[in-house]
Amino acid sequence: MQYRNFIKIPQLNISALGLGMMRLPTLDGDAGRIDEDKAMALLRAALEAGVNYVDTAWPYHNQQSEGFTGRALKALGARDKVYLATKAPVWHIKEAADWEKYLDEQLKRLDTDHIDFYLVHALNAERWDTTKATGGLDILERAKAAGKIGHIGFSFHDSLPVFKDIIDGYAGWEFCQVQYNYLDEGYQAGTAGIEYAASKGVSGIIMEPLRGGALARVPKEVMDIFSSYGKPRMAAEWALRFVLDREETVTVLSGMASEGQLWENAAVASSAMMNSLTNKERAVIEAARDWFKTRMPVPCTTCGYCKPCPSGVAIPEAFELWNSLVAFGGKEEKASWYKSAYVSAGHGADACTRCGVCLPKCPQGIAIPDRLAEAHAALS
Repeated sequence: MQYRNFIKIPQLNISALGLGMMRLPTLDGDAGRIDEDKAMALLRAALEAGVNYVDTAWPYHNQQSEGFTGRALKALGARDKVYLATKAPVWHIKEAADWEKYLDEQLKRLDTDHIDFYLVHALNAERWDTTKATGGLDILERAKAAGKIGHIGFSFHDSLPVFKDIIDGYAGWEFCQVQYNYLDEGYQAGTAGIEYAASKGVSGIIMEPLRGGALARVPKEVMDIFSSYGKPRMAAEWALRFVLDREETVTVLSGMASEGQLWENAAVASSAMMNSLTNKERAVIEAARDWFKTRMPVPCTTCGYCKPCPSGVAIPEAFELWNSLVAFGGKEEKASWYKSAYVSAGHGADACTRCGVCLPKCPQGIAIPDRLAEAHAALS
């Protein structure tokens, strides 16, 4: 495994591949029912591969991820072998006392006396205002001084100007976590944001390097583009090499759901050095990007922040099927699945009442009700 360092925390060696605990294997497709045997095996394999950064959050797996992560690390005797990260659910913060309330509850869930990397979760302009208005950063600094957390950072979902405001608004940021992959170079913080943060001494953690797994399951046309390079590589390797090439990247979080995915990604993270992509490799990636960009109708990464929908609409699932249909084909199969799994159960896009509850929750700023209508038409 390759290890890298944060600009402000040079004494820590962080694995280039981190284990995201948001897409663990589940039972019967129920996000709230983690398949603990398979998930435990995945964590064990990650440790064997040299992964030492484990990332979870309050809402993951319907609030079951933190508890499982704590139990699993304890069962494996591995708490002191990893850097544990979780995030403050700032959308629940109404007053100053809430910061400590949620942090203390997370310490209990994780069964630990400290959290190594604590992030203000999914910051956007509104949540940044909440953080400042409730004195959140002062409270986190006191928690750091008390030993409850080790390092303070944030994850981000908004525009580049907002990202710069956040970076400039607090000198104590030690790291930031941003969505980045070869399809999203100019999206949200993007390349410009990563470079700006690094210029201020704030290193980057990359999330969604495979865009919710979509960049690991590419169609034949994209694999043909990759094959033109002449050296066999899996689609996921191309995507991971792209983000690991950046010198601002310390670790790449992959929400792996199987041991096979773990070992494949770990092999890439052991060999993909920063600033190593050749011009020929970049041209191949750009060609793949261009193919996708002309076909993806909605920029949904299936993060699930839009849920739960008051009307029960399976929002990310509908968008994922629509994107998959447009990019990968197979309309009959996807339309049949959409009808049987979602529409017949009352969870189809046709159940949307346009209430708008989902709109401020979406990190991608998608006009969800409008796009759901389009998705339903396409999938029907």
